[in-house]
Amino acid sequence: MFSRKKSVTVPANPEPEAPARPGVKGRPTPKRKAQEAANRRPLVGGSKANTAEQKAKMRQARAKAREGMLRGDEKYLGPRDRGPIKRFLRDSVDSRWNIGEFLLPLMVIILAMSLINQPWARLGVFGAAYGMILIGILDSVLLWRRTKKRVRETFGEEPPKGSASYVVLRAFQMRMSRVPRPQIKRGDPVVRR
Repeated sequence: MFSRKKSVTVPANPEPEAPARPGVKGRPTPKRKAQEAANRRPLVGGSKANTAEQKAKMRQARAKAREGMLRGDEKYLGPRDRGPIKRFLRDSVDSRWNIGEFLLPLMVIILAMSLINQPWARLGVFGAAYGMILIGILDSVLLWRRTKKRVRETFGEEPPKGSASYVVLRAFQMRMSRVPRPQIKRGDPVVRR
């Protein structure tokens, strides 16, 4: 049960430590917590990283890109709007009056007139609304057919996929809100540029 303590003898000449071996790191492995703390940095650059001068430059670059996009400069346009065929399609819509561009203002007027509390007025207002929508759709279909034919004649190929919706959606936008802005006036001939 009780044992004697063994005495440990220390040699008089301790052996020198082994020289460092190549490929051995020579330090203890850091704890996980310390390593994770060392690797922590913000996901997005902090506000100190972006000085006022850098922010001003970025703001100028964005404004320049927006102006270029509104002008129709190919360098600043997105993939949806790039190319000579897309320019031709935009010009085809912008060179004429479209029923669709008047639908939004007319719908506001129709909404105001629908507040009249007479059955004959409501019937007339909603009949006019549906009539305008049908005329707008018919106008867009005819516009697309003519534009598709002209693209085939001018470029010798079919319009790219999605061109019909591109033309129809542009025809239903008010002229002042179209992006890129119209490059030709109403009544001007549409030519390949």
